[in-house]
Amino acid sequence: MHNKTIAELIVGLKAGDFSSVELTQTYLERINSLDQQLNSFITVTPEIALQQAQQADKQRAAGNVELLNGIPLAQKDIFCTKDVKTSCGSKMLDPFISPYNATTIEKFNSTGAVMLGKTNMDEFAMGSSNETSWYGPVKNPWALEAVPGGSSGGSAAAVAARLTPAATGTDTGGSIRQPASFCGITGLKPTYGRVSRYGMIAFASSLDQAGTLSRTAEDAALMLNVMAGLDRRDSTSVDQPVPDYTASLNDSLEGLKIGLPKEYFSEGLDDSVAKVIEDAVKEYEKEGAVISEISLPNSQLAVPTYYIIAPSECSSNLSRMDGVRFGHRCDNPEDLNDLYIRSRGEGFGPEVKRRILVGTYALSEGFYDAYYVKAQKTRRLISNDFKAAFENVDVIMGPAAPSTAFNIGELTDDPITMYLSDIYTIAVNLAGLPGMSIPAGFVNNRPVGLQLIGRHFDEAKLLNIAHSFQKNTDWHSRGPELFS
Repeated sequence: MHNKTIAELIVGLKAGDFSSVELTQTYLERINSLDQQLNSFITVTPEIALQQAQQADKQRAAGNVELLNGIPLAQKDIFCTKDVKTSCGSKMLDPFISPYNATTIEKFNSTGAVMLGKTNMDEFAMGSSNETSWYGPVKNPWALEAVPGGSSGGSAAAVAARLTPAATGTDTGGSIRQPASFCGITGLKPTYGRVSRYGMIAFASSLDQAGTLSRTAEDAALMLNVMAGLDRRDSTSVDQPVPDYTASLNDSLEGLKIGLPKEYFSEGLDDSVAKVIEDAVKEYEKEGAVISEISLPNSQLAVPTYYIIAPSECSSNLSRMDGVRFGHRCDNPEDLNDLYIRSRGEGFGPEVKRRILVGTYALSEGFYDAYYVKAQKTRRLISNDFKAAFENVDVIMGPAAPSTAFNIGELTDDPITMYLSDIYTIAVNLAGLPGMSIPAGFVNNRPVGLQLIGRHFDEAKLLNIAHSFQKNTDWHSRGPELFS
């Protein structure tokens, strides 16, 4: 059962081949026996999962079946989950038991999905390798000495290792697409505002977006059908009609116009990765797509722009983590000032502290105009590049990451190089566009992801394009031998 996709599990449940309880027990047993090798979960919730599975089976027997009824899923530990620890991978929130559910959790609950647990992640979603988690690094199922990518590395590793059929993730600068690439699965970052951010602990509020990590584009479409939609509790949620994302999966790609940014195939891209991406694009030519070279001239400014805007927003968002209202509190503080200093000093890890300091500096008097305002102006230029490109093409393609997964500890002392692992994904968040990474091949048995970038709210087209590729290739169906 553990090798089936969500779509296949739905068919199996409907046919009575197995119950939701049997399915859930299978995944819980795999997590119990295999996850000590990966560290992909922070919290496993067997009691909740089996209770939800029993309820799903009762609903099915009564003929009351919602879309994901009885399907086990994992949730990134950034989504507030009522009566369950929501830590964001940080010592600061290790004691925090959420009193309410995020909208994303609510929506999955309402459709009958089963929550297996909460997955590991870079602390407060700040990282590209899942090495900054207070609970320790997550390992890549394809090579246990390698990182799974970040910040949604726990979700990506769990899906790749078949510990869950799919999982949620969040993407601020590539945190769904890069780990999807490193772990050989399908990752979807929807348009900014497409999925509610209510109850999703904020890193950078103008960039954060919830999305999916799954085996296939079809499964991503099923999940997005549940997740997407207006939420009045989220001021950034967009009132836009939600289509059935599965309805257009099999549309023809004849005449599809694909743009390949020349900046994505220049210095910095591993030659072997480039070859995999070029071969993947040729598959689309066989389907009748038309390929052309395009330019995104300001793409080289994406990383420095992001690392002004994102730290600035995180320094503001994390100011509430002070040891007073919730979170870690130091022992025996001498006074209020000592409480603040030691609680934050003890609660936050090095990468979070680094970004808070950068953001506070960029927002400080005398530097605000020089850094933050200039970064926002550059953000507009980057967004305009995409608008110009989409006047001539339907989708933009390229690598999701410049290399395959690097080894654990390889870049921990080199944060700049670590930041550059998101060089192809960051601009998509700055422009608020939807993006995907789909499995496209391997280099030395480590997966490579093909990135698809679409127009605002054009997730249906991206899913159609990804699904077409997956009908004609088998990269997405391959799994790591250690977890077969």
